[in-house]
Parts: sequence; C-alpha cells; structure tokens
Amino acid sequence: MIKRLVVMLVVVVTIGAVASPARAQTHYTGTLTSGATWVADVPAGWNGTMILYSHGFGPLTAQNAPDDETRSALLAEGYGLVGSSYSGRSWWALSSALDDQFGALAAIEKRVGDARRTIAWGTSMGGLISALQAERGAGRIDGSLTTCGLVGGALNLGNYQLDGEWALVRLLDAKARLVDYPTSAAGTAAATALSSAITAAQRTPAGRARVSLAAALFNTPGWFTGATPPAPTDYSGQQAQQAAELSQFVLGFIVPGRYQIELAAGGNSSYNAGVNYAALLHGNPREQQVRTLYRHAGLDLSADLATLTRDATVMADPHAVATLRRTSVPTGHLRVPELSIHTTADQLIPVEHENWYARTVAHADKTRLLRQGYVRATGHCAFRPAETIGALHVLEKRIQTGRWAPTTAAALNRAARATTLGEGRYVSFRPAPLTGARR
Repeated sequence: MIKRLVVMLVVVVTIGAVASPARAQTHYTGTLTSGATWVADVPAGWNGTMILYSHGFGPLTAQNAPDDETRSALLAEGYGLVGSSYSGRSWWALSSALDDQFGALAAIEKRVGDARRTIAWGTSMGGLISALQAERGAGRIDGSLTTCGLVGGALNLGNYQLDGEWALVRLLDAKARLVDYPTSAAGTAAATALSSAITAAQRTPAGRARVSLAAALFNTPGWFTGATPPAPTDYSGQQAQQAAELSQFVLGFIVPGRYQIELAAGGNSSYNAGVNYAALLHGNPREQQVRTLYRHAGLDLSADLATLTRDATVMADPHAVATLRRTSVPTGHLRVPELSIHTTADQLIPVEHENWYARTVAHADKTRLLRQGYVRATGHCAFRPAETIGALHVLEKRIQTGRWAPTTAAALNRAARATTLGEGRYVSFRPAPLTGARR
C-alpha cells in the first residue's frame, strides 16, 4: 500500500540533543493533490503530540522544524513533526498554506494514526500562518506557538516598508522603483539602489540623519551586531547599526520580496497617498534619536516630513488589498491558546508587530487565549532551542490544564532551563506601537 501511495519511508537514527536515549524515527514524505510536498518524522515511542510546523518566506520546500538542532531535540522528547512546502507560484503562499498544512497533517495521520494533540508552530511568515491556524483551526489543532511571527499582517508590512523606502527615495534621491515590480530582478535592482543610497548618505551628518528617519519608519531596531545594544542615548551608534542592517541585510530581502507578495496578491497592496509623515514619527521609539541627529546636522526635520507628506502619491490596487486582507491578515479571533514569542531586536519582522497583534486580539475579546514573551537578542528568529522548546512546554501545559501558568520572563526562563538545552534570555518587555500600521 505504501508503494501505491507513492510514499517513501526510510528508518534513521537521530541522537537527541537532550539527556535521553537515542530514538529510532521513521521518515515519511509525500505529495498532496495541490502539488505541495510534505515531510514528517515520527519517533519510536511517539508521545502522541504532533508538531505542525509552518516555515517562513522563501522557496517552497517542505520543512518540519526550524533547524536541525531543534528537530533532534523534539524527536528525542517524543514529538512527531510534520510540515508542507505549500503550493502555488509565489513564495507568499498564504492562499494555499493553511489547506496544505492541514493536508500534510491528515496525510501523516493516515500513516501513524490520529495525534492525541496537535500544536501549530510557525516561524516568520510561518508565524502568520500559525496565528491564522489559531483562528481557523479549531478541531484540527489544540494550540499555536508563534515564533518571530509576521503577526501584523501583510497589509501593514507592505505599508511601513513603503514608508521607509519612500523616505530613502525622496530624501536621499535614490533612483528606485517602489511598487508594481514586473520581475523579481526589478525588485533586486531597487534594493541595490536603495542600499547604495544609504552607503553614500553615511558620509555626511545630513545623510545619516535622513537615514535615521527612514529607519524609524521601517521600525528598524538600533541593535544589529554585538553582544549588547548601543546605550539608550548613543544615537550615533544606533544609527550606524540601523544603516548597516538596512543596507547589508534588510533591503536585499524585503524589496525583492515585495515582488513575490504582489505576485500572490495580483498587484500592489501598499499606499502612502494621504499619509501624514509627521504623525507617523510622533511617538515612534526612535523619534528622539531622529530629532537629535537632525539638530546636530542643522537640518529642518519639519520640512523633510512635510516634503514626504506632500509628495506621496502611491495608491494601492483594491483587488490586491482585498486578496491580502482575506488571506494574510489576522483578525484576532483566536479559538485555541496561542503563545507568541519574539526577539527584542528583529530586523525583518520588528517586535512592534506584537503590539499591533495584542491590540487586535484584545479588540476581538480573545486576550485570555494569547500570551506573549520576549527574548533579549538581536536577529530574526534568533532563538535558542531551549527558548522555543521551553515555550512549547508552557503552551502544552495550558492545553492540558485549560489554564495559563505564569508566562513572565522568569517563568519562561525556568521552562527553558528545564529542557536541559541551555539558558533562556527572556526579559520583561513592552513593544512600541507599529509605526505605519494602517490596516
């Protein structure tokens, strides 16, 4: 029967990363009717819990864990793991991802039997998928662990990124197309032009001040490299880190990525026509940094903000907006418990997403189902396995008991330590509002 189903099974042995005996595991793969592929690993002595893993933005390749170390640790604890590639022609596969993920779950349960418990686990774009599963997956999942998740949704993502890119184009004279990319190469060319403009601007105080304004609109953290962030009032140090992360990392990822989102949406979903850029800066956690650097450079910040506001003309395609609103924006109407964790300095999916998400869940009167935790670290999804697996155990206890145990930083660090995989770096933290959120 296995050959007839075109499913490949191989038996391998994995040495667990926790203090437990090595477990034999069975590896399964298959293809869904949508064309998505799926992959699963189920250990001998499976504990009955299946992790339904949703991978982040990128090539449509099946994954069932965020990294090899975490996979080994989860298998050693007895968890089954499954995940799909998603299907479609765009890396932004939100229109198919939920169906493909639940299809992968059904496929593995046909081989090994029904899971006693299923937990969705999503990373980055996959974190948006796991958040949507928490809204739409009742009866198929029991809880959701969302890590570094794009929980502010695709419409907000596109808008605040457009705001930052617009500041680079208008104030630094970067020659870059910002929306409606005909090809992926056009997005790459735009990213190169924007990055080059930042590099050139870093040579003068005026240029650095304007880069700091763009970084604030991007929700860019002031910590990119190093064991600790620059001091709170080291505005020059923070600006240098922001310039590096934008020019060396962020723009090269997000600008070509816009092409993939537009491909999925059927057009441009972002706009800045009618946006008041002075209002956007007001209350931004980087506002004092921007004002200080502008003052030192002898620039008129009000004039620059007025220029950005006056000249903004980008309009969104209503069809594209409707598509992403339907497929790629959380409503907050959770139906199962969700624990969402984020690093405090995330360059690709800023931690401010968590502020927008908490407000959205509160508006839906579902706060009792949501808990959030913050790891003091720089980097996108830069968690240690102890931190994510510890969080998984906290969520699982909530599923088992029907009540949240404490999810303070201290409690999450105790859960991380209990995995024996290392120490946690959870801290008490309150993210600022997401600048540029309009949807």
